Amino acid sequence: MTEVEIDALRLTGSPRLAGERQEHIELLAAVPTPLPPIIVHRPTMRVIDGFHRLRAARLRGDTTIAARFFDGDESDAFVLAVQLNVTHGLPLALSDRQSAAERIIVSHPQWSDRRVASVAGIAPGTVGEIRRRLGSGAVDPETRRLGQDGRMRPLDGTAGRLRAGELLAEEPGLSLRQVARAAGISPETVRDVRNRLRNGEDLLPRSRRRDSDTEPRHASAPEAGTGADTRPGSASIPAPRSESAAGRPAHSLARARADAAPDRVVLVKRLTADPALRFSETGRSLLRLLAIHAVREEEWEAIIGNVPPHCSGVVADLAVQLADMWADFATRVRSDVTASVG
Repeated sequence: MTEVEIDALRLTGSPRLAGERQEHIELLAAVPTPLPPIIVHRPTMRVIDGFHRLRAARLRGDTTIAARFFDGDESDAFVLAVQLNVTHGLPLALSDRQSAAERIIVSHPQWSDRRVASVAGIAPGTVGEIRRRLGSGAVDPETRRLGQDGRMRPLDGTAGRLRAGELLAEEPGLSLRQVARAAGISPETVRDVRNRLRNGEDLLPRSRRRDSDTEPRHASAPEAGTGADTRPGSASIPAPRSESAAGRPAHSLARARADAAPDRVVLVKRLTADPALRFSETGRSLLRLLAIHAVREEEWEAIIGNVPPHCSGVVADLAVQLADMWADFATRVRSDVTASVG
């Protein structure tokens, strides 16, 4: 941190479209304790973060102000300005955040929607809409984007999802991260693929299926007794490199395993009709909890896509804690049933 001459600083390029608020400047000028240092782009001496603090210092008659320097390029300086203004101080208006996201998409086109959203403080779906409005045109299937974890992943995850389904069918014991590395997708996407296999659902979300409708499909005829999915538009898993001991391709085993898992929404409806649950307080509590989670994958996708970035960490931690509680619940229920039967 260093003291910088106020007259040497430039106040341009703020993410606030309407400029600073005079009442906030006056409020800061009246604060008797020192304010946090501002952030300055060293190559241009432009203020990145602290417009209000700088104007408050001028209002008090100060000639210098405490500052920290940032040495990156101007596009990264703007990203930092947005990020800092979203997470502290006077929050940016929604229009400011959307405008900032548009500028970041242009300056960092390789960033994923989620990464841009995490900086600008808007939903990833909104970033996607802005990107489409900018008219980026048809996207090359080989295009890769930089995610929040710093890893490059393909924009079109169709091939990765299908490969993950193939791997999970061949070796169900693989961890999410092992499959993610092999398939080139995120662990969370692998989790979604695994859940879809278990629930007998298509491996591709509805939007992906629409995108791939023009691609040739290689659906095989269902074998008797397997319950293979014959719904129109169902995505088949590509033929793997190896076959099972019985000579059946792994993708057939994956489809059979997936179809063997009944739809959880249907199961909850069946449980709701069970008098042993309906007519007891604990039973009704259990049904309410199950009903909350018994939503279709499309609904989960919509929820995930609209979690505010500033809440994502807390939401993810809570989800993991709740998942652990449900896993423990399942283990104890099974053990109690086994004990009673024994």
